[in-house]
Amino acid sequence: MRVLALDTTAHAGSVALVTDDRIVMERSGDPARTHAERLPAVILGLLHDAGVTLAAVDVFAIARGPGSFTGLRIGIATLQGLAFVNGRRIVPVSALEALAQIGSQLLPAGAVVAAWIDAHRREVFSALYRVAEGPPFAPARLTEMDAPAVGGPASTLSRWMASATMPSVFIGDGAVMYADVLAGRGAVIPTPPLAGAIGTMAVHRARAGDTVDPAGVQPLYIRRPDAEIARERS
Repeated sequence: MRVLALDTTAHAGSVALVTDDRIVMERSGDPARTHAERLPAVILGLLHDAGVTLAAVDVFAIARGPGSFTGLRIGIATLQGLAFVNGRRIVPVSALEALAQIGSQLLPAGAVVAAWIDAHRREVFSALYRVAEGPPFAPARLTEMDAPAVGGPASTLSRWMASATMPSVFIGDGAVMYADVLAGRGAVIPTPPLAGAIGTMAVHRARAGDTVDPAGVQPLYIRRPDAEIARERS
């Protein structure tokens, strides 16, 4: 199975081509340029260099959030268009779960991993997972313990401490940014490119029939867009 995966939740983002359980090629974007400027040229360039045509892609995979509202809209719309034109289906993947899958690779079953994404405003998008016996990047690998949420890093950490559930690993740019808040409570892993992990996760899900029609992709915003809040206030 050949999967083209895209992540536009952050400024740089990434794109990857995954065949079965192997990442054939993965590239990070240029954070100095917007997603609108780069896409779909970056996608087509990667496919060209990999010697693969769009028609040869079996499934598309997209990071559905949380992250930049503009980035999510552009990334999802781009992949929806490519999937629709080529008659293919899409696997939407949580960026938080993709981070946790990466962070869980060297952890034993029973360990806890936290994903923190910088949400700006001194807040983080967060989620908490327990590692299970499942194979890496398969849905059975992680059990969600705390659903995706947004809040201050200190308050998020306090909430987890109150439940006596502390991660051994924190992964994501939010974890790096607020490493002082964590104060050595767990290992901090910087954010790697996500597209390869998203594509590998999509292989497992597509094999199980867990795909959607291009129009069925729903962004995971968690927090309402500023423009929407401003309209209500006015």
